Amino acid sequence: MRDALDGRRVLVTGGARGLGAAFVRALVERGAHVAFGDVLHAEGEALARELPEAHFFPLDLNEPQSISAFVDASVKALGGLDGLINNAAITNSGGKSADELTPQTWDAVMNVNVRGSWLMSVACLPHLKASGRGAVVNIASDTALWGAPKLLAYVASKGAVIAMTRSLAREFGTSNVTVNAIAPGLTEVEATAYVPAERHEYYLKGRALTRAQTPDDVNGPVLFLLSDAARFVTGQLLPVNGGFVMN
Repeated sequence: MRDALDGRRVLVTGGARGLGAAFVRALVERGAHVAFGDVLHAEGEALARELPEAHFFPLDLNEPQSISAFVDASVKALGGLDGLINNAAITNSGGKSADELTPQTWDAVMNVNVRGSWLMSVACLPHLKASGRGAVVNIASDTALWGAPKLLAYVASKGAVIAMTRSLAREFGTSNVTVNAIAPGLTEVEATAYVPAERHEYYLKGRALTRAQTPDDVNGPVLFLLSDAARFVTGQLLPVNGGFVMN
């Protein structure tokens, strides 16, 4: 039986490690053609060597020129574009209270997590429109749903991503492009290794499904939103956190 994503052309930002790398692997396994970008060049090139079906290109979401170059190179390599996963994000504010944050840290987080996702979506829109089945999946966070303390810049940025998803869904809908968001819980990846053990325990005890969350738990919902099965789903937020936060 042919996989629903076989032949799909998908871009993944922040794809060199963590959830992004999990998305790249899952897409390749299902026959999709993938291009991914990251500021982590060595890790990105290593993953591309592991997965010859995936193309790696450098990407710095702080730089609009880098975004344009990444999209151009990816579309040329893939021959078009059907999907975009806005996954790249930074934390930077972890462990600091609101009065300890600096404007520089706030701006750095917002530039990558919010502005970067906006500019990437806009750069991809003409290609997604041309595909006739374009889909954008924004990776938010359930921290924006329960208000995680001492993580303000990141939480605020992910709340903005959720709001932006709804507005972009209405704008992109006229081009037959869907825009949805996933809000994962605390997932066991490299980027969360710094998180204190008590926060991991807090999640573990608070979930309806009382086990650790892995990247595989997030792959399915993301791949569904990229598929034709979700062609009439747009502007939605799907928490994927084992029932830690429920809508």
